[in-house]
Amino acid sequence: MAYSSSTALRELQRDLENRANDLSKLQKDIAKNRQVRKKYTIQLGENELELDLLNEDANVYKLICPVLVKQDLAEANANVRSDLMDPFKILEEKQHSKREAILKVQQRIQSH
Repeated sequence: MAYSSSTALRELQRDLENRANDLSKLQKDIAKNRQVRKKYTIQLGENELELDLLNEDANVYKLICPVLVKQDLAEANANVRSDLMDPFKILEEKQHSKREAILKVQQRIQSH
């Protein structure tokens, strides 16, 4: 019985180490993206300012590949924020999920 408990504990510790390594890699990615986020934040502010200056009936176009596609102003306003912030939100959600998984493994180790 002690052997299987010891084996299970080692497996949990290995799992914890792997999850911690994954979290560490993700945190490094987030750190690298801080500079990119600053650039996006500046770009977001500029885009919002430009859109705020437009009349409601102004023509707004979005560049999709080599084509300009007409949008209404409300849609353009909504898209600007989501287009620029979604990648960072996804990374932060992954980080939160990995931290929760690590906490669960740590709790299982402590219960052994």
